[in-house]
Amino acid sequence: MNEMLDRFEHAAAKGDRVSLDDLMDLVGRRSFGPILLLAGIIMSAPGISDIPGVPTMVGIFTLTVSVQILVGRHDLWLPGWMLRRSVSSGRLKKMTESKWIRRPASWIDKFTSRRLEALAGPGSNFIVAPVCTLLALVCPFTEFIPLSGPGVGAAIVAFAISLIARDGLMTLIGLAISTVTVSLAIVAAF
Repeated sequence: MNEMLDRFEHAAAKGDRVSLDDLMDLVGRRSFGPILLLAGIIMSAPGISDIPGVPTMVGIFTLTVSVQILVGRHDLWLPGWMLRRSVSSGRLKKMTESKWIRRPASWIDKFTSRRLEALAGPGSNFIVAPVCTLLALVCPFTEFIPLSGPGVGAAIVAFAISLIARDGLMTLIGLAISTVTVSLAIVAAF
C-alpha cells in the first residue's frame, strides 16, 4: 500500500491536477485489486470522501469494476468521462502524506500474507464482486450518513488487498466491515 501511495504522491508532484486516468496508469489497467484499492483509499481518506459528489463517483467507479469482475473480464474498461475526472494535486498530496492513511498502510503491508487462499483465490471473485457491488450502491448514501464513508472505504480496501495479496483473512475482514457498515447505513436511513 505504501508503494502505491508513493506513486500517487509522485503523480501529485507533476502538475496541478491528477486525473483518474493518470492514477490508473500508475496501478495498471489489467489488475482489478489495485484499482479497487484506489477506490477504497479515496473513500476512506479523511477530507476526500467528505467532498460532495466524491462518494457517488467512487460508488459508480466501484460498481463498474465489480460488475466487470463478475462477468469475467480480464482488463478494465472505464468510460472517458470517468477517466477525465480529476483531483487537485495538493489534495492528493495531502491525502498521501496523511498519518491517517500512512499508518494503516504500513500496518497492512506488515500484516498481509498468503493465507486462507480458498477465500482469496480466483473463486473469491464471486464473494468479493457481489459485496463490492452492494458497497458501491451504498456509496451515494454515505454523503448523508456521517462516518459511513470510511467504513465503506475500509471494506473495499480489505477486499482489494485480499485480491492483491491472496489473503483470505482480508476477505473475512472485508465481509465483517461490510456487514457492520451496511447495517449501520440501513439503521441510519430509517
